[in-house]
Amino acid sequence: MLPAIFASRRPATSPDSIGLSYQRLRLLAVGIVIAWTGCSDAQNAGRLEQVWGERGLIPGTFAKPRAIAINDEDELHIVDMRAMIQVFTPEGELLQHWTTPTHELGRPSGLAFNRDGHLLVADSHYHRILEYDPKGELVSVLAGEEGEGPLVGRFGYIGDIATDSQGNLYVAEAIQQERITKLSPEGEILGEWGGRGAAEGQFQRVRALDVDEQDRIYVADACNHRIQVFTPEGELLRVIGEQGSDLGQLYYPYDVSVAPDGTIYVCEYGNHRVQRFSPEGESLGTWGKAGRQPGELWNPWALAVDHQGRVHVVDSNNNRVQRVVF
Repeated sequence: MLPAIFASRRPATSPDSIGLSYQRLRLLAVGIVIAWTGCSDAQNAGRLEQVWGERGLIPGTFAKPRAIAINDEDELHIVDMRAMIQVFTPEGELLQHWTTPTHELGRPSGLAFNRDGHLLVADSHYHRILEYDPKGELVSVLAGEEGEGPLVGRFGYIGDIATDSQGNLYVAEAIQQERITKLSPEGEILGEWGGRGAAEGQFQRVRALDVDEQDRIYVADACNHRIQVFTPEGELLRVIGEQGSDLGQLYYPYDVSVAPDGTIYVCEYGNHRVQRFSPEGESLGTWGKAGRQPGELWNPWALAVDHQGRVHVVDSNNNRVQRVVF
């Protein structure tokens, strides 16, 4: 077992973090603002339920959070530009934190869980995938530039990873190679698809992946301003969106998350909003607009749906998380 840099589980009110007590007061004030305004907007398709988080360097605060994954206990795992992975309750209480082993070249940009409940980290600039157990201990490293095996040296910048119901792993590469690689649970290469370009089935800056309950693969094709949906074998099923700011259009979609009922949620970095789609790709409305107030977003990078159907939006340049109910 490889060592990891991590902190033991402790409540968010521990004395080593004075800022967290302040954060509780701040959350209370935000809650009063939400209750007073109602956060209603005729064009929005969701109701703001909670806002938490602030900029800082101590655990429990954020420095431009950029990816999120939710485990079976609805605990939020979030990584930011410090390469710090933090685990929170849905209400924003810090449970645990650790930092990836090395991050001088850059920070991770994707998170997912495998069937064992282990957190997989797309260690993007190191061309590898880190696997952590629930205690935050590093248990394996897949690919990268060192070691042995067919995956060593295979990947460039890894934008995100996702797993399906069979335990297969999908690795999305951007920049050097725009492709999706499918791996078996044992790490065997089962196939790949994609390529750089604007044609259907091609990608320009793959930002994120998600897999629905039918094992369909959803790809946030950021610079093509669309979501592409594939079978597990890489056959294109549909394309959702085109460049723009109207309903049904997208502008730099940075993340995609599919709810158990098939509803598709897209985080739009460029439009400062979340857009909701039917399983067939029809727009069901948007939530959010550019700004700093509760219910507003500033270049959000990520989002995830928990087991209660609540959407947690990583409001990156506001250094906070907003929880929305649709």
